[in-house]
Amino acid sequence: MTVKTVGLDLAKDVFQVHCVSATGRRIINKKIKRAKLLSFFEALPCCVVGTEACGSAHHWGRELRKLGHDVRLMPAAYVKPYVKRGKTDAADAEAICEAVRRPTMRFV
Repeated sequence: MTVKTVGLDLAKDVFQVHCVSATGRRIINKKIKRAKLLSFFEALPCCVVGTEACGSAHHWGRELRKLGHDVRLMPAAYVKPYVKRGKTDAADAEAICEAVRRPTMRFV
C-alpha cells in the first residue's frame, strides 16, 4: 500500500500524521517529533498533504513542497465538520485528511 493523502496536524513539538491509501484505507496514524518530521516525509512518495492554515503552516508547506509533496492549506473552520469525535490531535489529523480529499474543498 502506498500513501496517497496525508493529514498533518501541526503543533509546537509533536505533530500528528494520518496517512491513507488511494482507496481511503488508513495506513499510518502516529505522532512525530518536530526534529523527525522532514525525514519522515523524505521517506514517503510524493503525495497530497493537507493541513490547517495557521502561523507555521506556510513554513511547513514550503519545506514539504521542496520535497515534492502537493501541500494544501485549509481554514480550520472548513475542517471542523469532519471531526468525528472529541478534540484530539489524532481526530484532527484524520479530519484534515478527510477534508483535503473532498472535491469541493476550498484551499488557502
